[in-house]
Amino acid sequence: MTRVSLEGDELEGFEITKPAASVRLLLPIRGELEIPQWRGNEFLLRDDTRPIIRTFTPRRFDKENNELHIDVVLHSNGVASTWAATTQPGDRAAVSGPGRGYDIDPRATVFLIVGDETAIPAICQLLELLPDVPISVHLLVAHPDALVDLGRDVGVTWHVATDATDADEWLSGAVQSTDLANGVRVWAAGEAAAMQHIRKYLFRDIGFPRSNAHVRGYWKRTT
Repeated sequence: MTRVSLEGDELEGFEITKPAASVRLLLPIRGELEIPQWRGNEFLLRDDTRPIIRTFTPRRFDKENNELHIDVVLHSNGVASTWAATTQPGDRAAVSGPGRGYDIDPRATVFLIVGDETAIPAICQLLELLPDVPISVHLLVAHPDALVDLGRDVGVTWHVATDATDADEWLSGAVQSTDLANGVRVWAAGEAAAMQHIRKYLFRDIGFPRSNAHVRGYWKRTT
């Protein structure tokens, strides 16, 4: 994972009011940043192609210096990964947001937090704001180097995935092995198929209240 900092007067007034909010980042193509135009039913570039837009959780915003910090997971040859690994000071990008964040329920007595490494920035934000109640965190990473300090002394279980099946089963198993008694709130984010399995278990298999769970797919495995 690497951190990219965006800064400029254009960020004046930007504000993050809830944890785990999102921003949309418009990336340059071949070094050129072009703002797309609305063409009836979608935003397109001058050559009628779609812009490169990716969604991230902003790690932190420095109001005094108008600096927005975004942590990007580096993997294979993804467009965002390549951009984050090669961008240089002075390069341009555009950002919109923030999108909706997580509403912390003051009635919660226990929090179960589950995610892969793409969810680490959001989880760090949550841990900064969650109340002083029992919190259990289960985090899946692709490499031991991704084990990081989450900034709060809570129970954290790390798992280094060996393959896609192992990753999916471990994330689902982390939820299924937890006592989801009344008062527990579940927050989960990560690969889309894994999150779908968690939704199925919570909402279809055991009838867990939808209002007590927040499950979001952050990315989709293509191979």
